[in-house]
Amino acid sequence: MKAEINYGDLIRIENIFQAWNEFKVGKRKKKDVQVYERNLEDNLFTLHEELRKKIYKHGKYEEFYVHDPKRRHIHKASVQDRVLHHLLYKYLYPLYDINFIFDSYSCRLEKGTHKGIKRLEQFTRKVSKNYTKTSFALKLDIKKFFASVDHEVLSKLFYRNIKDKDILGLLSEVLNSFNSEVGEGKGIPLGNLTSQVFANIYMNELDQFIKHKLRVKYYLRYADDFVLLGSSKKELENRILPISKFLEEELKLELHPNKIIFRKLEWGIDFLGYVILPHYILPRTKTKKRVFEKLKIKINDENFNQSLQSYLGYFSHAKSFKLTQKLKNQIWMWGVKLTKLS
Repeated sequence: MKAEINYGDLIRIENIFQAWNEFKVGKRKKKDVQVYERNLEDNLFTLHEELRKKIYKHGKYEEFYVHDPKRRHIHKASVQDRVLHHLLYKYLYPLYDINFIFDSYSCRLEKGTHKGIKRLEQFTRKVSKNYTKTSFALKLDIKKFFASVDHEVLSKLFYRNIKDKDILGLLSEVLNSFNSEVGEGKGIPLGNLTSQVFANIYMNELDQFIKHKLRVKYYLRYADDFVLLGSSKKELENRILPISKFLEEELKLELHPNKIIFRKLEWGIDFLGYVILPHYILPRTKTKKRVFEKLKIKINDENFNQSLQSYLGYFSHAKSFKLTQKLKNQIWMWGVKLTKLS
């Protein structure tokens, strides 16, 4: 789907069917998806008609909590609305992603946590001249980011790139379907696919400010967590006030006061589930403990092997040969059959 399309092209029935095909991947066993699929064509044509007549209204959200490991408040839209989210995501992603900085790693093709970690490792080597100079990292975090995204600010960012008033109206309908506990006109829900691209559009403003106004050479971001590297602590301290001021004045966001963290490179940088040290990467201690605990709970689960392979993949991106062997030995002690260790 081309980014330059107009509203009529966006809502074509073949695009809606394509959005359904992308949405249903990995969800066919979900009860709400199965119910929706029983009358699939009727449901998709109904969505098309509502969009064509411009009478579509976003439904309410189902609320629940997950622990991953932090407690997160999830808002889940109906299947009909989530199909629409896929339609909009497919439109928005190429339109905005082309202007994002290289070192933005959340919810982007060819990016992700492992690419972000490898890039941070490269940065640590460069800023420290291959660990021959003392250098520092500054980790920052946005306070209640998803709950604090300002609808008016985000809408203005839509208007910058999108000229079709009907597409803007549809985006407004999705954006205004949710208000967080922070207040009216605030928040994007964890659980919406559109929230992923909304977050990157929003935070790209900060990325551009840090890279082009502050001219920070070694900077990367994943969602609302970001890291700056420098040759001195003072250099990084001087970045905090202008970043905080920009967030408050331009994005109506606030730095988390308890998550302003300085680290010497030799102490290790805890980021995205790993600890980056000179010459090697380690899994986080808390994450290692959680892996063992979760696998023990899932011993008799039919998805045990899938979970195991996922965790082994996590370990494979770090210096973890002994840890991997320890995990496999522990699984043997739990009495898990060999077939589950394939």
